[in-house]
Amino acid sequence: MGHKVHPLGYRLGYIKGWSSRWFAKPDLMKKFIKEDFEIRRYIKDKLKFAGIANIEIERYPEKVKVIIHTARPGVIIGRRGAEIDRVQEDLQSIVKDKELGIDIKEVKRPAANAQLVAENVALQMMKRVSHRKAMKKAIQFAMQNEVKGIKISCAGRLGGHEIARRETYKVGKIPLQTLRADIEYGFAEAKTKAGLIGVKVWVYTGDAVLENKETTGEM
Repeated sequence: MGHKVHPLGYRLGYIKGWSSRWFAKPDLMKKFIKEDFEIRRYIKDKLKFAGIANIEIERYPEKVKVIIHTARPGVIIGRRGAEIDRVQEDLQSIVKDKELGIDIKEVKRPAANAQLVAENVALQMMKRVSHRKAMKKAIQFAMQNEVKGIKISCAGRLGGHEIARRETYKVGKIPLQTLRADIEYGFAEAKTKAGLIGVKVWVYTGDAVLENKETTGEM
């Protein structure tokens, strides 16, 4: 049996950081984890057409900061900021005892973001587009955005067949066991009439630049 490791968890503390950044006493851990889960679930459900790539949460003594990485910031902000005000009010009801702030960051290359690619392929399949066509088109757009490698894997009753199977397409290289390799991972699900189809995407954008401890004088 293969022992698969999440590309993000494998690189945490080396070239990747945590999506939730805070420290709490043991009696508050459960409360904060639940709040983080509810914040992410609300944003993913209510803003599912805004192209949400990642959600980061930072906690301070008197404030909670939510950083939303999106491909369509205008959808979240809305006309004259009406939509972002409504989102902030709803999120403030989840975090009741602290002030909540929202920071929106635009994803410059959505075609090269693993999570957005996975969601796009899943959306195409829900619109009855052939899974092969959706995967090949996503790979083509990603390679046009100068990524060094991309792999897409779909599993389920592809094409409505009785027996579930998995199909994978890969272009370029995906060095999963190289820690300095900056690899993004995305997962999405397509709810089709034949059943649930899972989409996994790996995108290799290049090697991260590591600091030389000998030249900086660090031990």
